[in-house]
Amino acid sequence: MVKMEIPEATAIATKWKDVTPGRSTYYETNTKGKGSKMETNAIAAAATFKAAVSAADIDKKFKGGLKNKGGKFDRKVEAVGVGRFGPGVTAAESDMASGMTPVVADLKAIDIDARKPRGDPGNLTGRANKVASELNKKRLARLAAG
Repeated sequence: MVKMEIPEATAIATKWKDVTPGRSTYYETNTKGKGSKMETNAIAAAATFKAAVSAADIDKKFKGGLKNKGGKFDRKVEAVGVGRFGPGVTAAESDMASGMTPVVADLKAIDIDARKPRGDPGNLTGRANKVASELNKKRLARLAAG
């Protein structure tokens, strides 16, 4: 028997770090304009998704995938997240507007009780809870409508 010659994980990671950033044009060429294909394929996979999240021990698998990842999260926030945050928000402005449009319409359509004195429980039941309940109903209806 012969053993395979495998580089150390650190050498693999270093090569990946050095080579992969130069592949941004490959990424752009092969992903640009593919949103509709991604959407179609993701929708077609709905049953697979349901089966996956309904699998036995999914809670243990979920927890196992998250264990010991807090340090990586913190490191990535500092190394790349902070620098990408502002440009990401700027790039998402139209997404925010289109996402908020139905929510604003829903809010405008809700009739709430008149405001009561500060601390009155009616402010929760007749106002805040009603808004939360109505928004949740509309959100779920939009999700179910696809």
